[in-house]
Amino acid sequence: MPLTDLKIRSLKPEEKPRRYTDGGNLFVEVRPTGSKLWRFAYKFDGKQKLMALGAYPEISLAKAREKRAEARALLIEGIDPMQQAKIDKLERQALTEHTFSAIAEELLEKNRKEGLADTTLSKKAWLIGIANADLADMPVTQVKPAHVLVPLRKVEADGNYETARRLRAVISQVFRYAVATARCEHDPTAGLRGALIVPKVRHRPAIVDRDGFAGLVRAIWDYDGAIETQAGLQLMALLYPRPGELRLSKWNEFNLQKRIWTIPAERTKMRREHRKPLSEPVVKILKRLESVTGHEPWVFVSQLSRGKPISENTLNGALRRLGFSANEMTSHGFRASASSLLNESGKWHPDAIEAELAHMGADQVRKAYHRATYWDQRVEMAEWWAAEVVSFASS
Repeated sequence: MPLTDLKIRSLKPEEKPRRYTDGGNLFVEVRPTGSKLWRFAYKFDGKQKLMALGAYPEISLAKAREKRAEARALLIEGIDPMQQAKIDKLERQALTEHTFSAIAEELLEKNRKEGLADTTLSKKAWLIGIANADLADMPVTQVKPAHVLVPLRKVEADGNYETARRLRAVISQVFRYAVATARCEHDPTAGLRGALIVPKVRHRPAIVDRDGFAGLVRAIWDYDGAIETQAGLQLMALLYPRPGELRLSKWNEFNLQKRIWTIPAERTKMRREHRKPLSEPVVKILKRLESVTGHEPWVFVSQLSRGKPISENTLNGALRRLGFSANEMTSHGFRASASSLLNESGKWHPDAIEAELAHMGADQVRKAYHRATYWDQRVEMAEWWAAEVVSFASS
């Protein structure tokens, strides 16, 4: 006999669960706790299944019968109602939970756990913030290329073409992560590669001719500012690391007895530990500096904020005070200076120079092999280069 609302309301709990049928394999199960749960029994692929439809009275008798009818219709089409319910739930989640901002935050957290540098994470978070202004609440499954173009065009409109290019790349990373974690099926930025204005490549300013570099070195060795700044400029000329690698260096990275500086992976561009040989002049500079900052973890301690390293503008600011404009030389430019003059000398294998610069080509294995193979030559090269720099300083 079919159920009625009056009958369901009058059902009382017993010691064990008891089922009351409405017909057509639909029944309400009364639990000892008093809860009343709708169930639909059916067979699919020869297997008996029991589908939960919800609790009474949240799911009324009329609604339960409607759900039964929907389930039967699916069975007629050869579709398992329980499997379809799971698919429907995932689609609802995709619309409410798997938004661009949620996936982007997941990706940032993943990057943090992978050890990406704080500066890299900050830049990525900043770019995601720009994208979030237009994409934050959109489900990733519904974002189209036209939607992505909105924040990109805003950045382009301000003339920031390189930022727009980087923004597209970061948005692409978010969608590729969503694809990899089965939250969407494709990256909508793939078709936008030709849509953005290509920024004109501007190489970092650097002095790459021998006479010009000699003049720069003389000015550095005559610098009469803070010892941390003078030593920083001298070591940039002698070691030509990436500025952040030197600025954020700590004393425990240097083995002055073995004459090796080990730059940890988290601070290198390629996220691989990099060792650099230290020449005699470099060791002397470090020992002199150690007498001033050796009690601190940082090699280059800020005079303005004790306990912190010098800022990223310290060395560039010193170059300006020495008379070198931003269009002539930057702290990063020492790498181009050394690369040009070392290659020009013809004394060193190009791969040894590349290994010293910690450049990584497409063939990762080959480069890793060369870093080991050319260590002895790099040690010789460090001493030769130091002698060149010292001769420039005294000329």
